Amino acid sequence: MGEMVSYPSNGGTSEGYLALPTGNATGPAVIVIQEWWGLVPHITAVADRFAEAGFVALAPDLYHGVSTTEPDRAGKLILGLAMDQAARDIAGAADYLAKRPETTGKVGCVGFSAGGSLALWSATLSDHIVATAGFYPVLPWERMRPDWADYAGKAAVIHCSAEDGTSAADGVQAARQAIEAAGGECTLHDYPGSSHAFFNDDRPEVYDQPAAASAWARTVELFRTRLG
Repeated sequence: MGEMVSYPSNGGTSEGYLALPTGNATGPAVIVIQEWWGLVPHITAVADRFAEAGFVALAPDLYHGVSTTEPDRAGKLILGLAMDQAARDIAGAADYLAKRPETTGKVGCVGFSAGGSLALWSATLSDHIVATAGFYPVLPWERMRPDWADYAGKAAVIHCSAEDGTSAADGVQAARQAIEAAGGECTLHDYPGSSHAFFNDDRPEVYDQPAAASAWARTVELFRTRLG
């Protein structure tokens, strides 16, 4: 459904997978942030799914052409991710989407695992990004040093797996408290019995269809409410 595109990024260019609604109709814009594997078929399929739901979706290639299916390699890639470059890529994606004629101007951001943390961070990087959804975020906030004050008037949803300690996990609570202190809204959802990566239907050993369906519905509702 989609295609790879290039977009401006702080004086340079970045790449991403762009999926448009059927018939190139207008719709809210959503950035889809990868897991530690890179821009793999699961992530492009999520972007396509958003397009089928009426969104203009862009999945930035934060590893710039590199992806893997090996956990050891993925760990090295995420540890080597330069956060300043990731910030430029995400903010550039927001600018690109906000300026496209198919979009309504406001932008949401959703991410998974490591990308869940990056998605929550994204609202501190761009005024265009007004709603975020983080699925089982794992990266420590110290790596990103977010200025949570930029969440004023914005909204976040965090989907928490049982394996990661549920919504009581220290990192989740730190994000919630910081977002709410800034004047934003933060809603936490728990999925009892779920494993980390429960949304990833390319991994049958952890995929949880009821949890994934519920989390998807809540994410779409957030974006339709906040971006319309």
